[in-house]
Amino acid sequence: MANGSRQAAWEFFGSELKRRREDAGFTQVELGARVFVSGGYIGQFEQAIRKPQLDVAQRIDSLLRSDGFFERMWHKLIDDKRYAGYFAAVVELERTATKIAEFAPSLVPGLLQTAGYARAVMLAGNPFAADEYVEEKVSARRERARILDGTKVPVYWVILHEQVLRVPVGGPATMAEQLDHVIGLVRRRRVLVQVLPCSVGAYPLIGRMVQLMEFADAPPTAYTEAVYSGNLLDEPALVQRVQDAYDLLRAAALPPDASLSLIESASEDHRRCASTT
Repeated sequence: MANGSRQAAWEFFGSELKRRREDAGFTQVELGARVFVSGGYIGQFEQAIRKPQLDVAQRIDSLLRSDGFFERMWHKLIDDKRYAGYFAAVVELERTATKIAEFAPSLVPGLLQTAGYARAVMLAGNPFAADEYVEEKVSARRERARILDGTKVPVYWVILHEQVLRVPVGGPATMAEQLDHVIGLVRRRRVLVQVLPCSVGAYPLIGRMVQLMEFADAPPTAYTEAVYSGNLLDEPALVQRVQDAYDLLRAAALPPDASLSLIESASEDHRRCASTT
């Protein structure tokens, strides 16, 4: 679905929510209290500024007795089968974010991955998968990255743990290509990258992948990921705690210039290793 038609569909979702809410005699505040979000969030849903999470859409259906209408709309608009169910809403939010800040403790983030690197990651977790399945997942990941190629590119800030640079995912040649891709995006000013060196030792959010997103007309969100599960946070106090931890990571990481030099050095190390095998 193209971005324009997707936005129009979300506007329809919002207008239907407003109509059914008013028919049921609820204010935005009253509906929000019954589905465990604020009245302001209901207003943002109705204006197509913010997209509800699946459990919220289900609670709205139950309260308004809408026979699963909002859940079905949610699945049609967000639940892209190319992505894990817990991650599909994040992909939707990335498309409208004005700023994305990410911490990657073990892998290059999906928005920065080359096809070769993404393929190696997919095969590592799905060694018996058909080629068609793997290529569909790789294509979806590369499609996500298109938000860095347009004219309205979000401010994108990434902190990589140093081990991300050292582990030769896909082999040394693939890894060198991957790091060269990151270097190219940095030089084109599409992303600002810092490296958290191994010498730091313990650090905030240790071992946790984290993504923070900000929007022009909606509150910020935070996303964290665990084993085959993810958690999208939009409660202001929790998002602020994640932001505070991310700020501490920034303070502990190498400056951008030194980080770029380290990435270039790691790329050369992988390239030399590839040439000797």
